Amino acid sequence: MTDDAVGGLVDHLFRHSAGRMVAVLARRLGADRLDLAEEVVQEALMQALTTWPYRGVPDNPGGWLFQVAHHRALDRLRRDGVLRAKLESLGAGWSAPADPATPSVDDELAMILMCCHPALPRPARVALTLKTVGGFSVEEIAAAFLSRPATIAQRLVRAKRQIRADGLGLEMPADDALPARLDSVLDVLYLLFNEGYAAHGGDNLVRTELCGEAIRLARLVLAHPSTERPPVHALLSLMLLQSSRLPARADEAGDLLLLGEQDRSRWDLALIAEGLTHLERAAAGDTITVFHVEAAIAACHAAAPDETSTDWPYVLQLYDDLLALKPSPVVALNRAIALAMVEGTAAGIRALEALGRQRALARYHLLPAALGALWRRAGVPLTAARYYRAALALPVSSPERRFLLRRLGECEAEPASR
Repeated sequence: MTDDAVGGLVDHLFRHSAGRMVAVLARRLGADRLDLAEEVVQEALMQALTTWPYRGVPDNPGGWLFQVAHHRALDRLRRDGVLRAKLESLGAGWSAPADPATPSVDDELAMILMCCHPALPRPARVALTLKTVGGFSVEEIAAAFLSRPATIAQRLVRAKRQIRADGLGLEMPADDALPARLDSVLDVLYLLFNEGYAAHGGDNLVRTELCGEAIRLARLVLAHPSTERPPVHALLSLMLLQSSRLPARADEAGDLLLLGEQDRSRWDLALIAEGLTHLERAAAGDTITVFHVEAAIAACHAAAPDETSTDWPYVLQLYDDLLALKPSPVVALNRAIALAMVEGTAAGIRALEALGRQRALARYHLLPAALGALWRRAGVPLTAARYYRAALALPVSSPERRFLLRRLGECEAEPASR
């Protein structure tokens, strides 16, 4: 196998197996030695890069990597003179998994729960989950969140220091503590997916690697009987239904297309079907969460052949339900757009203008952008153009800026009334 082919294989194993190997080792080493687990897995991958081009790729590459990492951990523990009990947990009495490339649900779930522990700051939970469970590099995490690698590295150092100081472990929480711990996991996955689906800055409209990782981790959480619960089904349903639209969210030039402009024949029907299946399973519980309602809204759009055929009265009702669960100016903004589809453009404009008096939306570019869209629909392009200029004066991503400039140009080219 050529050096390039070996490099590609190692890169694949790093992305798909490193987090699993770290999870298995860290559960036996202890959460306070998470750094050691990561280091020996990284060393094993580097050894593969230097060894496999000359000796050939082993029959079980994942197993080879795990054994190398395992032995390096043993050597490090012996050299550091740690407790005999720790050595015994990693020594001859313990056998490696038959196939380390196959997910170990218990180990990975325990790692996710620790990385998303409510005691850790929210940004640290996200970075730690991507780095430790997802196998993302510090540079990749920094690029995904438009941050500096040094900032992400320091965030990870502080998180691991807090794990040691607080004695956070890799055991499954007690039954009475599991709901709160699971809520924290879902919060992180929701944040990950949203940042991937609608990147808040930079040149990319979508960061598919974040969407894909959020979906992978949600599936993993569902795979364990203790966390296979309706809210997880609801969140996975939401992510799958939203992901089904990704192929149609941009035109050939890579510019943003709104829901009503998308070619729905490009939506992924398999993801829609799977999303609807998980939404049905989410209904088995006796509690309605934000994820249930947002997934139901996404399902309404998925079921409609075009924007005008959407069941907008039901969508409006769902936004009322969502506001009751999560009072938020952003939810209220989306409700106002649904209101315009049900009661007319003027009703939507009044609702949005009322929201404009809230300080929380003072620098939220989607408020003036939505007002621009409704005033244009009302046949007042000059007023619409004023709102699009206001949106452009606020922080926006590069794809959003191109979209707003295009809309502004269209308004300026239209007659004052029609």
